[in-house]
Amino acid sequence: MEPITLTTDRLRLRPFTAADVDAVDAACQDPDIQRWTQVPSPYTRADAELFVTRLVPDGWREDKEYSFAVEPLEGGPLLAAAGLHARGEGVREVGFWGTKEHRGHGYMTEAVEALARWAFTSLGVHRLLWRAEVGNAPSRAVAERAGFTLEGVERAGLVNKGTARDAWIASLLPSDLGLPSPLPYLPAKAGAES
Repeated sequence: MEPITLTTDRLRLRPFTAADVDAVDAACQDPDIQRWTQVPSPYTRADAELFVTRLVPDGWREDKEYSFAVEPLEGGPLLAAAGLHARGEGVREVGFWGTKEHRGHGYMTEAVEALARWAFTSLGVHRLLWRAEVGNAPSRAVAERAGFTLEGVERAGLVNKGTARDAWIASLLPSDLGLPSPLPYLPAKAGAES
């Protein structure tokens, strides 16, 4: 797929370019990003260059990962990174990190909502996943504000820095946003889980 740009009332979600290497490198020095995401730790400029110039374009070209730089609509500093990762036919997983100085303004929720709408209306996605290591309360808050339904804990659900860690998992369906699904959905009847 060719990279695209998405916009919201306040944000532009665009593909990363080589000009973003310094901003990505600076953002990923944040101990919280290194702790809670799968970025390397310590994070080096070479890691930022690899991400921006190779991993991002490869993800788009191979139709596996669509990574976006999130910035103010009118232009300005990098606010966040957000992306959709392939997890099976019709299923994508959303991942994100926000720059320390721009957290708490609702940018991440707005970006995740934009990605979800695009996934459901343009990519044929019938289920969008969110996962984060148990304890990553800010990420969980973003997912819940964006409408995700918490489904539980996956034991050893994430591998981060060589360690399997328990992960919260949540999902968002097109119907949660009032959108049609590309597939019919037949939910389990109440009490059928046991």
